[in-house]
Amino acid sequence: MTMNVDYGTHDALLVVDMQNDFCEGGALAVAGGAALVPGINAEIAAARAAGALVVASRDWHPIDHVSFAHRGGPWPVHCVQDTEGAAFHPDLALDADTLRVSKATAFDTDAYSAFDGTGLGGYLREQGIERVIVCGLALDVCVKATVLAACEEGFQTLLLETLSAAVDPGAVTECHQAFEDAGAEVRP
Repeated sequence: MTMNVDYGTHDALLVVDMQNDFCEGGALAVAGGAALVPGINAEIAAARAAGALVVASRDWHPIDHVSFAHRGGPWPVHCVQDTEGAAFHPDLALDADTLRVSKATAFDTDAYSAFDGTGLGGYLREQGIERVIVCGLALDVCVKATVLAACEEGFQTLLLETLSAAVDPGAVTECHQAFEDAGAEVRP
């Protein structure tokens, strides 16, 4: 069952960080992460059928990334390049036409948004994209940063909230205010 988004050729579905380390059993698991996959797959199929662009972002950290606790960062070691934890969830329906965007790839810089240091905004504009539809993990961290950055980049932005999950469910209300302030639409 899809979220009834009316996708078109000027849309991009942006699936944020649906990686093994952010799903149950991973190093930085978000409760309910893996359960999002079937719904996200339905959105991917709907977007593709309508000629929309499908983008999947991922944390792609080098060993000893600055965000890791042993380096003074806030997070446990996660999504290290070329590890099983950094791989997309095995059931996620990403094909060869899916644009994969890697973020936080430098040792000394963190990046939460799929737009942060990746050139994604410019690429989407070059492709004629006007609206970005966002879902994935985690609602209160990388999804939030990506939604806010998409708004800052000037895209109409729609968050598919039921296809996103938060590390801290208590932070969702604060996220809603930030989304509203930025001009993003939230579809529950």
